[in-house]
Amino acid sequence: MLDLRFSEDELATRREHIVGFIRDQTDAAGVDGAVLGLSGGIDSTLTAHLATEALGPENVHGLVLPAVVSTTDNMSDAERVAKDLGVSHDVIEIEPVVDALLAAYPEAEGDHEAVGNARARIRAVFNYLVANHENRLVLGTGNRSEACVGYFTKYGDGAVDCHPIGNLYKQQVRQLASHLGVPDDLVEKTPTAELWADQTDEDELGLTYDELDAILATHVDGPLSVEATVRLSGLDRETVERVRALYEASEHKRNPPPAPAPIE
Repeated sequence: MLDLRFSEDELATRREHIVGFIRDQTDAAGVDGAVLGLSGGIDSTLTAHLATEALGPENVHGLVLPAVVSTTDNMSDAERVAKDLGVSHDVIEIEPVVDALLAAYPEAEGDHEAVGNARARIRAVFNYLVANHENRLVLGTGNRSEACVGYFTKYGDGAVDCHPIGNLYKQQVRQLASHLGVPDDLVEKTPTAELWADQTDEDELGLTYDELDAILATHVDGPLSVEATVRLSGLDRETVERVRALYEASEHKRNPPPAPAPIE
């Protein structure tokens, strides 16, 4: 599979660049620090490490926002990250808010996608509640691999003030996390958004992140044709075309809501 990892010099440059970006964003906004959701996954873990380096632990606030479908291990890992970094954190159960939504609109009960996306949007509301109260920015934890195929909830985990790791493919997220000293068990753990029970990212996507990264880097972001990407990656044409279709269909998630063109 295509190797997208950075050289040691590139790793240092990326680290410095993202740390500077976080500082610049908070300075430009005139805020006192940053808030981010901690899931126990590698994306939020890496973002927390970079934010702590950029702003100092006293200026980073982590939110652990478990739902009924969240595993104890992931929530424990999320709290462990906050404690290891020395950042303040709160644990807020979101399921009572989910229950209130379903009580108001019971027709959605049992709809995994609708309720799962509601959980992501409730988490965004809590992120901004705390951020507004404490005069902080909300940091996104999404990576480029997921953004390109729309693997995030619109106005949920996509509702943030900036995306510090938004230009990193998943391979590069893991590599930079290792470079920063994140423990191997967190770097290599199975990615899951935990929007519903037993969900994993790769099962839902239908391919591994390494396979997704290869297609994105060579075909979607890169110059290669479908045929050349098939030859280089060893993946079948149907998979390459499906990733391209996901990219095109999710364009609306990466852009502001449209409005009619001005009348001349």
